[in-house]
Amino acid sequence: MKAMLAIISNALCRITGKNVGAQTVSEGARVVVSRSFTDFTPQATFDIKQCDLHRLEEGPPLKAELTREQGLQYYRTMQTVRRMELKADQLYKQKIIRGFCHLYDGQEACAAGIEAAINRSDHLITAYRAHGYTYTRGVTIKEILAELTGRKGGVAKGKGGSMHMYAPYFYGGNGIVGAQVPLGAGIALACRYQGNNQVCVTLYGDGAANQGQLFESFNMAALWKLPCIFICENNRYGMGTSVERASASTDYYKRGDFIPGLRVDGMDVLCVREAAKFAADYCRSGKGPIVMELQTYRYHGHSMSDPGVSYRTREEIQEVRSKNDPITVLKERLLSNNMASAEELKDIDVAIRKEVEDAAQFATSDPEPPLEQLCNHIFCNNPPVEVRGTNPWSKLQSVS
Repeated sequence: MKAMLAIISNALCRITGKNVGAQTVSEGARVVVSRSFTDFTPQATFDIKQCDLHRLEEGPPLKAELTREQGLQYYRTMQTVRRMELKADQLYKQKIIRGFCHLYDGQEACAAGIEAAINRSDHLITAYRAHGYTYTRGVTIKEILAELTGRKGGVAKGKGGSMHMYAPYFYGGNGIVGAQVPLGAGIALACRYQGNNQVCVTLYGDGAANQGQLFESFNMAALWKLPCIFICENNRYGMGTSVERASASTDYYKRGDFIPGLRVDGMDVLCVREAAKFAADYCRSGKGPIVMELQTYRYHGHSMSDPGVSYRTREEIQEVRSKNDPITVLKERLLSNNMASAEELKDIDVAIRKEVEDAAQFATSDPEPPLEQLCNHIFCNNPPVEVRGTNPWSKLQSVS
């Protein structure tokens, strides 16, 4: 038997080019070839898709550098968001999560790429598909899932639900279509007023892109040169309506007209990162706002009440999954350039699954907020009796 083990050891030496004598090769044991960090490529440069430009002489670079550490971090972030959203889907179908629930799976490269490009002290506000950004802005999976299930351990103490989660420098999901855009412009106005060199990333969907309040915000941002990155996450469908049926022009990056814009491959985390860096630098330089369109795709329906296949085919969804999935694109880059091993990525997947399962266990066992806290955290509990010259008991008469 010892002779057989020696043969196996020598064979591994020939295959790997390494001395595996230090490895545990014993009777009944599995032979595992370990790799040290020095075996991996520490950094690589990748070609990325060119952005379409509007009112810009030059755009983001056509090559992106990626370190091994960054690659693993982006992979971990996107895979965590994916697993968290799939768990939310499961909990919703079990009727543990109730009410509105808009899932982000398929669009993970947008959240991961933007966060990689901006500073922690920069600001971000988005619409109601907010779980991914809540995580990238620093909220734990446990707090997010507990908020979805309405428990007191949730990030908003169980009172906000899917659309209303907040964190430092993150102004939440917002439930009214397009309403977060003027708020984002206001945050950018505060940045300009305070002179703190910060920017505000203001996100909205293609379904909100035709809202009048967007164009009012664009106008003010351009007049006052606000450091605001307006980002349209174009996932091709506003609820159940395709962009072609909803918009006379689907060039959302040109919608700012007098504001420069760029259209980006939103399924590639490196494209998103480089474009967001470019946009942030543009805003910080004092040139004013910029518009970005991220071409992306959601795998689930608009919300959990939408099966997602009445206005598009299952084949269309499967084609995007098989050819352009953001996690798969990054994974193949890491593997093909020897920046990570399949075993290492599998270990990350296993760890994420466990973390999500533990968070789900907490989200289903944590108690709901007690009834006596129902009226806490209301902006004003004692409004004045007289408001604008009248009170609720006044008998008003017309003087016309």
